[in-house]
Amino acid sequence: MRFNRLVLAAFFLLIMSAPAFAHFGMVIPSQPVVTPDNRSVDVTLSFSHPFGGEGMNLVKPKEFGVVFEGEKTDLLGSLKEATVMEHPAWTVHYDVKRPGVYTFYMEPVPYWEPAEDCSIIHYTKAVVPAFGGEDGWDEPLGLKTEIVPLLRPFGNYAGNAFVGQVLLDGKPVPNAEVEVELYNQAGFSLPSDYHETQVVKADGAGIFTFACPQPGWWGFAALNTADFTLPDPDGNQKPVELGGVLWIYMDEYSK
Repeated sequence: MRFNRLVLAAFFLLIMSAPAFAHFGMVIPSQPVVTPDNRSVDVTLSFSHPFGGEGMNLVKPKEFGVVFEGEKTDLLGSLKEATVMEHPAWTVHYDVKRPGVYTFYMEPVPYWEPAEDCSIIHYTKAVVPAFGGEDGWDEPLGLKTEIVPLLRPFGNYAGNAFVGQVLLDGKPVPNAEVEVELYNQAGFSLPSDYHETQVVKADGAGIFTFACPQPGWWGFAALNTADFTLPDPDGNQKPVELGGVLWIYMDEYSK
């Protein structure tokens, strides 16, 4: 009996001391830029640990759409079932007809995470320019929480420093904590568990900077605790983690 207690204590000590792996809402376009040679984009929605390649179930979102020139178009009814990292996900095919900036966004159904004893809602977006247009990339969508890019979120190279501002209810969040991960499609290994999720703090105006060292899709998740609670599966009111998530693509130099 004493041995069992020691093993159990050691297990919980290990769990408490290990770094927590971050969750990310994911809105990933099939191409970061729409060109005259390829006038459509497939957008895939999922929920995962993007660096580690561990997926989670994403039920059909509460809201999904695209914003173009300040107008929202509801795309929820166009979603098709998909699979990402061996878990349920969603995808949509979108034909682009006019030059400009298209911001795809998702509000998911709250996800109960027993390991963190809270529900998670990640308001997620990705910005896709088309046919040379680029006006409006720095405009907020009016989501409950979001990251507004201060560096143009397309046409960037690996090594560029991304700059963004964290908003909650439309207001800057001083000293917000932002988690950052690469969508690890290249299969990079980790020096340690701490390297999977990078963490940066915003300044007093909610502005943060992070240099992305590799090409690919980079996710930024600004996390805050909601001013409301939601019931857990047993009906007990528990905290809610609100995430403002933005995905951007970094290209590599080529000859």
